[in-house]
Amino acid sequence: MSAKDTAQNEPLQARAPRAMLYSHDTFGLGHLRRSRALAAAITHADPTASALILTGSPVAGRFAFPQRVDHVRLPGVIKRSDGSYMSRTLGTSIDETTSLRAALIKSSAEQYDPDILIVDKEPTGFRGELMPTLELLKQQGRCKLILGLRDVLDEPEILAAEWERKDALRATETYYDELWVYGDKSVYDPTSGLPFSQSVRDRMHWTGYLRRDLGTVGEPPEQPYILITPGGGGDGEAMVDLLLRAYEQDPDLSPRAVLVYGPFLSGETRNDFEERVEKLKGRVTATGFESQIETLFAGACGVVCMGGYNTFCEVLSFDRPAVIVPRTVPRLEQWIRASRAEQLGLVRMLDEQRDGMTPQAMIEAIRALPTQPRPSAAMNVGLLDGLDYVTRRVETLLNKAERKAAE
Repeated sequence: MSAKDTAQNEPLQARAPRAMLYSHDTFGLGHLRRSRALAAAITHADPTASALILTGSPVAGRFAFPQRVDHVRLPGVIKRSDGSYMSRTLGTSIDETTSLRAALIKSSAEQYDPDILIVDKEPTGFRGELMPTLELLKQQGRCKLILGLRDVLDEPEILAAEWERKDALRATETYYDELWVYGDKSVYDPTSGLPFSQSVRDRMHWTGYLRRDLGTVGEPPEQPYILITPGGGGDGEAMVDLLLRAYEQDPDLSPRAVLVYGPFLSGETRNDFEERVEKLKGRVTATGFESQIETLFAGACGVVCMGGYNTFCEVLSFDRPAVIVPRTVPRLEQWIRASRAEQLGLVRMLDEQRDGMTPQAMIEAIRALPTQPRPSAAMNVGLLDGLDYVTRRVETLLNKAERKAAE
C-alpha cells in the first residue's frame, strides 16, 4: 500500500490538517502574497497543520515561508501586449504549458491529499487548468473546496462576461463548498454583477480584510520618510515617474521618500529611474525588492501607493495615511477600491480625471500627508478580522468533516 493510500485510509482525526492553496500568478505578487498570508494564519492557529501553496509566481523563491508552509512552483506564463499568453521560460506552446501545469496541480493534490483547498480568484484556474483537480477532489468527497475572492474584481458587466466565457459560473455552482470574500460588504460587493443562484449566495462568507503581520519588524530606515510602493512594479512605471517628477520640480518637498520598485519593474525603465534618483541626492532613495516590506510600512509617516489589494491591507493594518494612485487598465479594480476607500475616509485617492496626473497634484498630496487622518479614524470594527475569520472557518469545516467520517 502506498503512502498516499495509507493517508487516505487513515481516519481524518488521526493526522494533522493539510491545507492546499492554489494561486495562478501570471502577473504581479498579489495572489501569492494573499495565499502566503492565509497559509501562515492557518498554520499559526493550529500548530499541527501544514499548508502547501501552488503558485506560478516567478519570484516565489525570494519569499520566506513560515514553518510548516511550503510551495510548488508551477511553470510560469506571461501575457503579451495583445492579451494572449506564452510560456515564460520553457519555450513550449501555451497549450502544452497549461497541460503541464494542470498535471502538476493534480499530482500535488493526489500526493499531498489536502483536507481543504483554497482557490484564489479564478474558479477554474488559468485556462481551466484546475478543472481536473476539482473533479478529482469533488469525486473523492473528502476535501473541502473553497473559492476565495478579493474585495473588488472588476466592473460588474465586464466580470459577468468574463466568468461566462471561462465557465466560472458553472464551476462555482458545481464544485465549491463555500465562497470567501476577503473584504466587507459595506465597502464593496465583488459579486454584484454575477448571476449566482441563491444556493451559492447562501454559501458566501464575508471575512473582512486580511490583516498584515504586526509582529516583530526590523529596524526601519532613518526617519521621517514616506514609503512609495507600486506593489510588484510591473504596472507601476507611471506612478514612479510622477513621484520623481514631483521631487525634481519642488526642491523643498519633504519628507524624503523611500521607493521600492518591486521585482517586475526592470530593464531600461528601471535604469532611467536609478539615474534620476541619484540626481536627487538622498531626497529619494530606492531599492528593487523588499520581502519584509512590513518594516518599511511600520516606520513610514505616510504612504504613496497603487491600489492593489495587498498594499491596501498593509495601509489599513499599519494605519498609515495614504495616497492611492490607482491604475485603470486593464481593469478598474484598483480605481473602484480606491474611490470607495476615499468615500469612507480611509485614504485619499489621486484621480486622473478629477485631480490630473501632474507633478503639482502629487506635490500637494505629499505635503498634505502629515495632516491627513489615519485610516483608523474611519475604520469599522472588524474590518481587518479576515484572517481570524478564515481560521475559524477552517476549524469548523474540518471538525464537521471529522464528525462525518466518524459516523
